[in-house]
Amino acid sequence: MKICVLASGSKGNCAYIETSKTKSLVDLGMSAGYVAKALKNIGVDPSLIQRVFITHTHSDHVAGLKVFLKKYHPVVYLTEKMETELNFDIEDKVYIDNDMDIADLTVTVIKTSHDAADSNGYVFSSQGKSIVYITDTGYIHVKNFPKLENKNVYVFESNHDVRMLREGRYPYYLQQRILSDKGHLSNKDSAYYLSKFIGDRTEKIILIHLSEENNRPEVALNTLLDTLKDKEVRVPDIEIASQKESTELIEL
Repeated sequence: MKICVLASGSKGNCAYIETSKTKSLVDLGMSAGYVAKALKNIGVDPSLIQRVFITHTHSDHVAGLKVFLKKYHPVVYLTEKMETELNFDIEDKVYIDNDMDIADLTVTVIKTSHDAADSNGYVFSSQGKSIVYITDTGYIHVKNFPKLENKNVYVFESNHDVRMLREGRYPYYLQQRILSDKGHLSNKDSAYYLSKFIGDRTEKIILIHLSEENNRPEVALNTLLDTLKDKEVRVPDIEIASQKESTELIEL
């Protein structure tokens, strides 16, 4: 398997996942032109993208979807509730409410908690390797913990530092939305969950969806490192995804 976060942050999110038989995107919140260029930069022809998995339909996750579909025609995987929030029709689609196998790719659905009509996280597995992709959720239900334990790569939201959010310029109602059970994972929440999930098979953590207003990469990183140290958890390789440039293409 291969994974590359093409962009992540409050202004747009998109990731690329590859197996020996599949080439997929997770979300398409950047412009179609940006995504196509980012794919070419890692040696992937955008016309070979077969499917796009949608986590939810807020604009920073689907803004480039309509144009990308028109040009390259991948299949979209989403739920019926997600589709109701889109302002355009999708002809080639598959509803993904439950786990499924697609060629050599197994997709495990993790229901998340966000202020959208519906929202999913995913575990992508192939040939004994696995990638967790969790973003835009206020919390993770304990019933999903077994599905998320000891995976190879975690692409995981670490949206905000609570103190920075409380002391920042966001109005109170927006602070409350972000902090709610239907909001976003704070650095502390993210670090707590990761300390529970990572195991001896874990090779990489990529922190995603950092707020430009209420977080900084070094704050998110130090929160995670301190938590893992306090809980005496082995520290794997950690990377912070950027809004404006892709991560490296990681091969498992």
